[in-house]
Amino acid sequence: MSDPRTSLRLRVLPGAPRPGIVGRYGDAWKVRVAAAPEAGKANDAVLDLLARTLDVPRRDLELAAGRTSRDKIVLLEGLTSEAADSRLAAAAEHR
Repeated sequence: MSDPRTSLRLRVLPGAPRPGIVGRYGDAWKVRVAAAPEAGKANDAVLDLLARTLDVPRRDLELAAGRTSRDKIVLLEGLTSEAADSRLAAAAEHR
């Protein structure tokens, strides 16, 4: 049996004074990162934040779409969508 694979829709706010998971934004998750949207820094910050928040290795995350957009899709190995949503919701409550 293979590990679960989930896609996460994100709305990213780069250059934020306080990084973190904000909450739901339609069918996506709103995420703030301190990094500026230049040279992939914000994308790296998003993946680092998700790895810490979801408690998964960074290598299990892949930016699948939205490299130059605020709207992104990240593929996640090893968690179901329900488990990922639960962890993101818990992080949003504690921000």
